[in-house]
Amino acid sequence: MALGRHKLTLLVLVLSVSVLLYLLLPSGHSERAMEQQTESLSPDPQSNITVRSATLSGDWPTFYREAVPRNGIDGVGSERFVVLLLHGRSFTSKTWQDLGTLGTLADHGYRAVAIDLPGYGESLRAQPMSSEKGRTDYLLHVMENLGTHQPVLVCPSMSGLFCLPLLMQHPDRLRGFVPIAPVGTKSFKQEQYQQIQVPTLIVYGTLDTNLGSQSLESLQLLPHHRLVPLEGAGHACYLDRPEEFHAALIRYLSNL
Repeated sequence: MALGRHKLTLLVLVLSVSVLLYLLLPSGHSERAMEQQTESLSPDPQSNITVRSATLSGDWPTFYREAVPRNGIDGVGSERFVVLLLHGRSFTSKTWQDLGTLGTLADHGYRAVAIDLPGYGESLRAQPMSSEKGRTDYLLHVMENLGTHQPVLVCPSMSGLFCLPLLMQHPDRLRGFVPIAPVGTKSFKQEQYQQIQVPTLIVYGTLDTNLGSQSLESLQLLPHHRLVPLEGAGHACYLDRPEEFHAALIRYLSNL
């Protein structure tokens, strides 16, 4: 009789442990998924570009590629300032990697970072920002987490919805500004442009008669600007003339 009670107690104990392990399994899987989402991936040995994914805060995941200097430019082996590259509606951060922009900047000693804006690329799970304040706060948050106070901001097409409000509200947070036919230029007044002192490189394709010419009308009001028309190039002019675009960008950065 005692032996029977002992077996029954042992059976109940085994069943209890089994149920407990079953209940804990989903939690364990969730923790592993979180670790994988935030871990750093291995650097690309060919281009020396480190690829990382991270959740910056709350529902604001971002994905950026960081290129660091390869050969110790100027013999000091240290980084220059950060070049933060955004993207147009049809593109992602990978565009700048495939185009060679990140590698080119790294070769010249700049820390180059391309991010996926909310709702694009590796940031698909992030909700797109619908307000000007939300988009501005997002960029400030990205800059803080990248550890840069004054990046040079490269701003093509759709990303103008993020860049231009930041330029107008926090010009002191930018070392330089490179607009490439950005949207949203008509949302600001002439006086606002004329008050901005940020050195600006305006890049556009001569065949872009839509956003290129429209944005140029407003951007030329910025007092410290240089114009770089890329002949025979369309809206995404950096894709049509990558070598000319890179050369112009490096010249501009070297004078900051």
